[in-house]
Amino acid sequence: MELAFLPVFILVGYLLRLKTALLPFSVGYLGGSLLLSPDLDLRGSRAARRWGCLRVIWWPYALLFRHRGLSHHPLFGPLTRFLYLGAWLAGLGVLLVRLGLQFPPTLWAWLIPALVGLWVPQLLHILLDRL
Repeated sequence: MELAFLPVFILVGYLLRLKTALLPFSVGYLGGSLLLSPDLDLRGSRAARRWGCLRVIWWPYALLFRHRGLSHHPLFGPLTRFLYLGAWLAGLGVLLVRLGLQFPPTLWAWLIPALVGLWVPQLLHILLDRL
């Protein structure tokens, strides 16, 4: 359902002349809608199944958080998922850097719009759950 709002946000960003932020915001929004749903606290959720064989990384998360508890809080819910996934990605990043991979500087310019894009569909999901 959150995906239905993406064209509206893109139009608003375009009208506000935030063109350089539209792509990272949209990528983050899609990831937040499809992969980082508040329903990751359910082991068999659609969001967990979208992770394919990597869904096992979310099993400890599902054990830590009961459904519609802290994981559905507007501030702390997304924050717990970002920190949880961030820990996995940091470990992967350290491994890749040790193997000689260098991250492009444009990656950091994408960070804020992508994080906002990740956060907005989380908030919409929580709001729509409460209606």
